[in-house]
Amino acid sequence: MRTYNMKLNTAKCAFGVRARKFLGFMVTQSGIEVNPDQIRAVLETLALRDKEQIPVYYMSKAMVDAETRYSRMEQTTLALKNTAQKLRPYF
Repeated sequence: MRTYNMKLNTAKCAFGVRARKFLGFMVTQSGIEVNPDQIRAVLETLALRDKEQIPVYYMSKAMVDAETRYSRMEQTTLALKNTAQKLRPYF
């Protein structure tokens, strides 16, 4: 390093460690591995698959002219009514 006049920043150097995060990966003695912090959401999702699954329903309906002028509470009530009518056979 002296030949090329290079210097190390001691604040950024770590010697004698078994594993270290580098560019989003874990660099260990055995090689490059995935950073566990970045795949935590995937692992948690996989763990949820073992538990009871709850179905998710999606319903869409465009409001007609008069319905667009309803208050927010009336629009929410209308959405609940329409959803209950549409999904009634499933319950």
